[in-house]
Amino acid sequence: MNASARASADADPVAGQEYDASPYLPSRGGLASLRRAAAGCKGCPLFENATQTVFGAGPAHARLMLVGEQPGDQEDRQGEPFVGPAGGLLRRALDEAGLGDEDVYLTNAVKHFKFTVAPRGKRRIHKAPSLREMTACRPWLAEELRLVSPEVLVVLGGTAGKALLGSSFRVGERRGVLLPMPALDGGDPEAGHGQLLATVHPSAVLRADDREAAFRGLVADLSVAATALE
Repeated sequence: MNASARASADADPVAGQEYDASPYLPSRGGLASLRRAAAGCKGCPLFENATQTVFGAGPAHARLMLVGEQPGDQEDRQGEPFVGPAGGLLRRALDEAGLGDEDVYLTNAVKHFKFTVAPRGKRRIHKAPSLREMTACRPWLAEELRLVSPEVLVVLGGTAGKALLGSSFRVGERRGVLLPMPALDGGDPEAGHGQLLATVHPSAVLRADDREAAFRGLVADLSVAATALE
């Protein structure tokens, strides 16, 4: 990291500086280097209350990449994505969609847990990240996508979709349909090979009134991704 980038990295983002993770990105290296750099990210105020950065996990050249919203309580404590109840449901859905044996890279659009504390007790309640926080964290996601270069990218829920496709994205309008892979952050549009598929976040299935129907819908969407990988 050069001197100017280091100075920017040491700045306090809460005191009025721009929300931007870019100064923390390493100038070279693979996913391991990216993960190490992300551990020290202070590109937005979310790092202050989170236990740690929760970076992506999985094979460096997985054919399938899944992007969720942000870490949850268990992910924040353990430092790995999708290890809580939503992650367990997601893995069951992947199995039923025929993707259980597929190498998968799992990550989130935002790398720190945003939450509020319940009025009574110490339970931490998930709070959706803002557009500003998503934009600040976008450089990490762009680099993950560039390095993994998956054949199919599955976005799980509205936050992940907005991070990749813009603020007008709505899951209900595009779910279960294969779309061209987006080129992120000024990248060459021709470099974005592969396809993107949107579906609901597994946490939405857990909250659904008819959980079984919602789960079947998730499996159906993931089955489209499985067919694309055949």
